[in-house]
Amino acid sequence: MPKIKLKHKKLQNWINEMTEMCRPEKIVVVSGDQQQKKELEKEAFSTGELIKLNQSKLPGCVYHRTAVNDVARTEGLTFICARKKKDVGPTNNWMSPKSTYKKAAKIFKNSMKGRIMYIIPFSMGPVGSPFSKVGVELTDSIYVVLNMLIMTRVGSEVLAYLGRDGKFTKCLHGKADRDINRRLILHFPEDNAIWSVGSGYGGNVLLGKKCLSLRIASFLAKKEGWLAEHMLILGVELPDGRIKYLTGAFPSACGKTNLAMLVPPKALKKKGYKIWTVGDDIAWMRVDSDGALWAINPETGFFGVLPGTNPHTNPNAMEAIKKNTIYTNVLLKPDLTVWWEDGDGPPPARGTDWTGKPWQPGRVDEEGKPIKGAQPNSRFTAPIAQCPSASFRSEHHHGVPISAIILGGRRASLAPLVYESFNWQHGVYLGATMASERTAAQYGKQGEVRRDPIAMLPFCGYNMANYFRHWLSMGKKMVKPPRIFFVNWFRKDKHGKFIWPGFSENLRILNWILERSEGRVGAIKTPLGYIPRYEDIDMTGLNFSRKRWDELFYISKKAWQNELKDLKKFLNKFGKILPKEVIEEYKAFDKRLKKYRENR
Repeated sequence: MPKIKLKHKKLQNWINEMTEMCRPEKIVVVSGDQQQKKELEKEAFSTGELIKLNQSKLPGCVYHRTAVNDVARTEGLTFICARKKKDVGPTNNWMSPKSTYKKAAKIFKNSMKGRIMYIIPFSMGPVGSPFSKVGVELTDSIYVVLNMLIMTRVGSEVLAYLGRDGKFTKCLHGKADRDINRRLILHFPEDNAIWSVGSGYGGNVLLGKKCLSLRIASFLAKKEGWLAEHMLILGVELPDGRIKYLTGAFPSACGKTNLAMLVPPKALKKKGYKIWTVGDDIAWMRVDSDGALWAINPETGFFGVLPGTNPHTNPNAMEAIKKNTIYTNVLLKPDLTVWWEDGDGPPPARGTDWTGKPWQPGRVDEEGKPIKGAQPNSRFTAPIAQCPSASFRSEHHHGVPISAIILGGRRASLAPLVYESFNWQHGVYLGATMASERTAAQYGKQGEVRRDPIAMLPFCGYNMANYFRHWLSMGKKMVKPPRIFFVNWFRKDKHGKFIWPGFSENLRILNWILERSEGRVGAIKTPLGYIPRYEDIDMTGLNFSRKRWDELFYISKKAWQNELKDLKKFLNKFGKILPKEVIEEYKAFDKRLKKYRENR
């Protein structure tokens, strides 16, 4: 059996144990240097794991296809393996650790025969920061190694920081045969371990991402007194030069990445407004010695969805992916460039689709449905540093101070454009009751309401009722907690058209949020929370009437009462463990609604 020698005895013993089980032909420690990266790419090109793209048009870019049955996170095969089922709660899949290790070990056994096992030491967050956590991922996939080199801080520096006895998360990944019936994504929070087998898709195999950054980190955060959240972090530079930072939690298809890289509208840009992107997906937050909440993005890259990404929806993302990017499951053009639906430019006359088959516009399947060139969940992996709006604060060990927290959802007729919670407890209630409506592009019935508290439903590594309790306790630790707001960019009129223009114009709402956080502007009290006055929004350069504004903020008493009935079913899932504060806020809202007189 191949062996390596490390100073860290626990790490050495664990690697030996996993090697004995998986039986790789060779072991390679990933150093993080460019020469090794080039050699790995060359090997992946020779085996077909990667395709080298047109280097004059897309310098440093490569292309990858996953198996047809392996194109997204597999939530049904994702488990939290705590010793007690009650600690996992009703919103997670549970298996007992002892039986699960045995089950997975049978799949891992000899699965790396004839393959190379790569050892990836990585740091989520700047190496040595009090916010950061170290992991070591073992994998037999060069694709995983190259993605991790973009998404995290990898290599010798991390091993040096670990020293002889530093703590680390044990991350084991193996492609095995990529049989969906032998696929498992397993989290062992009490052991600080993650096992993933049978998948090659990023969300299941880049174990620093959702697995460590959210499922394991949320468990550690509760234990250690901080927050690990599925949130963007952005800075708004005001005309006076000050930069104020916000975090935002949005379920899928709610514009999270677009907001993180927002480009100011011309009229506000002229006034001196700028946006700085700290992160588009993960926020780790701690209460610092000043009593304020500070945040870092533990990642160094973007792992974003491509269909619908174009110069209008996200110009900064389009700039970021012009070089040194991994493209996954998009259309490959004859000139070795790439294309995807609703991207930049018309479809090519011909190409090779994401499954490797010849493709041309107008192709349909047996049922007459259009065959897409790119998989709907096709992805890009690109360094954050390449984004034109990338913040210089991304590498700061202490992160950035958070002025406000935004919660978002997609509701066609229910929720106003923006409203502010009355206090921290009410804000936690807004987070606990977050919901979004499915779009045509998502699996499930269009318009169906999906409950997704603080956008963490698939990612909370323990009982979500205790997660709400943890949020409530965090508010008590802060001298000045950030104010909490809810936004809905997706309200429609009676003709089914979006009322608010969104995209760049959302900066006008972010500006009001920041002004409210500093107590510099008024608001109107409603049963939902505080809403802005029309005259308090900077409408410079935007033709948006008061009549349309009133449409955006209409509160339907009947619709919200129906929402409360539906919400009760969701909250009842948690039984007696649901914090009393959430129940109090539910009752208080019900009481306010009963007294409310509609403004129509």
